[in-house]
Amino acid sequence: MNRFLLAVLLAAGVLGAGPALAQKSRVGDWTIEKRTQDTHCNASRGYKDKDDENRDYVIVITYSEKTIVIVMIYDGWEWETVGEILRADIGTDDADIMKKAKWEVMDRTTVRGIFEYDQSMMDRLSKAKRLTLDFEDDDDDSIEMQIPRAGEALAALKFCEENRK
Repeated sequence: MNRFLLAVLLAAGVLGAGPALAQKSRVGDWTIEKRTQDTHCNASRGYKDKDDENRDYVIVITYSEKTIVIVMIYDGWEWETVGEILRADIGTDDADIMKKAKWEVMDRTTVRGIFEYDQSMMDRLSKAKRLTLDFEDDDDDSIEMQIPRAGEALAALKFCEENRK
């Protein structure tokens, strides 16, 4: 899944990038990894949704003590302007996380949100089964991404962060 690798590279690009893998584990269908040249670990999950024309969905989450980075890839998007800043409300199955959050278009199918570290945001993500982006004035591009076992994946991500080399 080339988009999956792209998402990992984009997320890592904010916090440091590199090609080789040093630490890697699995939690369900999430991959938790710390690459040799990276400063931080990534949690990533990709899947196809048979209810949405078998489209690809990918999410990558990484964080530091100052920043949370979320990259979302959806092959149903057709963003036109790389670098464009979009606004979208972020939510989970049962809680709003942030209104009018900034998301940067990375390519035709990818957006990246960079947020100040907030433990309550991590707590909400860890309890979620779905992550939603509700774009301002654009219902067609709003999305709901499945993130089962997010709590376990984020716990493994925290363990990776605490034990990274």
